Amino acid sequence: MQEPLGQRTRKVLWATVERYIITAEPVGSRVLVSEYGFNISAASMRQELNRLDSYGLLYQPHTSAGRVPSDLGYRLYVDELIDPTSELPHTMAHFEGAPTESLGRPLEQLLQGVAQILATLSGCIALISAPSGAALRIQHVQLIPVQGEQFLAIAMGDAYHTASWQVTLPPTDDGELLILNNFLNAHLRDRAWDNLAATMPWEELGLRFSPYRHPMAQVLSQLERSRPAVAWGQIFVSGVAELVRQPEFSDPQQIQTMLDLLEGDRGALRSLMTAATKNLGPTPTVRVSIGNELTLQSMQRCTLIATVYYGESTAAGSVGVLGPTRLDYGRVIASVQAAAYHLTAALRQAGS
Repeated sequence: MQEPLGQRTRKVLWATVERYIITAEPVGSRVLVSEYGFNISAASMRQELNRLDSYGLLYQPHTSAGRVPSDLGYRLYVDELIDPTSELPHTMAHFEGAPTESLGRPLEQLLQGVAQILATLSGCIALISAPSGAALRIQHVQLIPVQGEQFLAIAMGDAYHTASWQVTLPPTDDGELLILNNFLNAHLRDRAWDNLAATMPWEELGLRFSPYRHPMAQVLSQLERSRPAVAWGQIFVSGVAELVRQPEFSDPQQIQTMLDLLEGDRGALRSLMTAATKNLGPTPTVRVSIGNELTLQSMQRCTLIATVYYGESTAAGSVGVLGPTRLDYGRVIASVQAAAYHLTAALRQAGS
């Protein structure tokens, strides 16, 4: 782009993108003049469209056709011409009834339920990654007496996961149990779950508690090795049926490319999501990767819109939408943000 766009030219770009998103048909000058309130002639509109062509923001798919947004045109539209926050209250309302827990496997139901809602809202493929082991952190550890010298050790994480293991301890009164529980939580709270069994400063408890060191070290190792029903890092996918109804995917080769990505080992999907959410700050925005900004060559006719969701204090996983470059960016960006807010609230409620 050689010079800043004037207000009218910016409005012409906005209107062209909006019209193309709705119709999936190249947009002509007469339609823009008649439908979007421009007080100019069709000839003046063609001059505006030619200017946007010269900047690489629009192009003609074939001679005498109307205009279609380029990847660069979509980028300027997303960055400067829309305000997705205006859609957020509407999209948030759709997640109010999403499941937050169920008997047995609450995390799986939560993630799959949110993915289904997000796919319906966006008309595209929703992708949600389960919390990774490195992101999952301990919120609370509790020893509960069962019978005699038998105790149940319970560890609770910040990402909807609880694990337990039975342990045999020396005879223990209520005062000693309180000291031991306080010690465990002082040193384990906010520790990465993958690091649960790392060295503990047992010597701080003194000789009185030396008989507890070996059984407690064993039980922490068992808790560290525990795994939720949902594999850490698992990708939940929903919305393939919605996507294939999009005109961009009428080409069988395009559909096959997408199915190959979705039905593989999900490593490529994880790489896409990781790249899309890399280096997002502590209060992340939604990141939009359009066309050739995507790292996979086969996906360069697509857009990925993604952000992260949180456990108690750290990013737990990612949530996003994969679709064609022609999509309702304002609504989809707001939908991804709403899904992330819902997941964060659910995980924090579970860890409280």
